Amino acid sequence: MTQLPDADSGHSFPPQARYCGNVEKALRQIEAGHLDKVVLSRSRKLLAQVDVPRLVQRLMPRNLMGYTYAINLEDSDLPSHARTLVGASPELLLRKRDRHVVSHPLAGSIPRSADALEDQRRAARLLESAKDLREHAYVVDAVAHTLAPYCRTLIVPPAPTLVSTPTMWHLGTRIVGELKDEDASALELALALHPTPAVCGHPNAAAKNFIRQHEGFDRAYFAGLVGWTDLRGDGEWAVTIRCAEVTPQHATLYAGAGVVSGSDPQREWAETEAKMATMWGAMASTLVKEAA
Repeated sequence: MTQLPDADSGHSFPPQARYCGNVEKALRQIEAGHLDKVVLSRSRKLLAQVDVPRLVQRLMPRNLMGYTYAINLEDSDLPSHARTLVGASPELLLRKRDRHVVSHPLAGSIPRSADALEDQRRAARLLESAKDLREHAYVVDAVAHTLAPYCRTLIVPPAPTLVSTPTMWHLGTRIVGELKDEDASALELALALHPTPAVCGHPNAAAKNFIRQHEGFDRAYFAGLVGWTDLRGDGEWAVTIRCAEVTPQHATLYAGAGVVSGSDPQREWAETEAKMATMWGAMASTLVKEAA
């Protein structure tokens, strides 16, 4: 499996000790009944020059069932197209075609292994993990609760299935509905859903407040939305995860992990490392220049 640079390479924020401390604070809030789940994220900034077109080419075959994106970000302090959000999201927030809608939230994850037998053991363990199933259920319940008023019918499978990426196994549930009103647009529905407990937490307001108080950095475009809506209101929106913001001299990688009762701070840190490896694995071979 692709590894990130050494821990002392680049600037990680929050650093490991603070991130794990935030997880411990979250667990105390969960134990006290103030939270059920909160997603804590982090970033890593590397001094590097990245060939963005080559990076996108590298990402696409690794993400055939997901959403590869590259978006030029305007910034008055930098030349045009000097900031680019690049990512390979595995998570569909909302797709709409006529009256038909689909959402495929992911929550509950485990890093993959290069050893085939161990990789399968991890996948099986994830499917049986009470902690991860509970984390996943918060997301599915929230998505179903939000979509229900818009839908004539809504099919929510009773149990999640496995979704794989090159670096992670995830629990995913494909939720399918038929809209009462075809005029409800994909963007309207996506904004009603966002942010789900997959990127924020539950209850939503309490999780947002905890993130603002403790996460310690601006997520910017990480954990937002990327997609399209046409004039008919049809469209498709994915969650901007497994991403990096690239400038002429730097690349900033992002990742988060859901904290629920039973979470372990060191394992949550390791999960964010594994998620960042999605971008780093593709990026490492597209560097024009990497800092020593």
